[in-house]
Amino acid sequence: MDKAKETLKLWLPIAAVTTILCGLAYLSVQQDLRMSANDPQIQMAEDAAQGLTQGAAVDTVVPTSQIDIARSLAPFVIVFDNRGNPLASSGLLQGEIPHLPPGVLDYVRQNGEDRITWQPQPGVRMASVVVGFSGVKSGFVLAARSLREIEKREDQAELEAGLAWIAALGVSLIVVALGAFLLGSDSRTK
Repeated sequence: MDKAKETLKLWLPIAAVTTILCGLAYLSVQQDLRMSANDPQIQMAEDAAQGLTQGAAVDTVVPTSQIDIARSLAPFVIVFDNRGNPLASSGLLQGEIPHLPPGVLDYVRQNGEDRITWQPQPGVRMASVVVGFSGVKSGFVLAARSLREIEKREDQAELEAGLAWIAALGVSLIVVALGAFLLGSDSRTK
């Protein structure tokens, strides 16, 4: 029984460090996946806002083809007026232009931009960038795209990190137990 306690005493710090390292590895991968999901939308929102600030017409900064955002992975753009009313959109949800949650535009008014995970309905999650614009008119540009594939990759990373964690715990326990057994056997023979 003393050997089991000694093995556990030696193994617990290794298990703690292994848990922390696997958790940090997963968190790093997950955050990288989620943050990079915004990259195309940043460019799209900023370019559209710049065009509108310089006097471009709304219909020239919004793609002409419309997509169903619940099904498509394609990015889309919505232009809102200063009150948050949609002016034009290349993305529709159930045939309608979706509305942003309250507070998003207030945040953009104060900070110039917001990057959010937006869920306009259950099962529809978007990596979204909202940028304000001002010029002859003022308002907001939202560029977004589905997180469906990103979330699949996050789930895969979670599974891989979990399996690596279990394997590392198992191997480290075996190594510590084997070491305690072998070292214990050597000390009895001397």
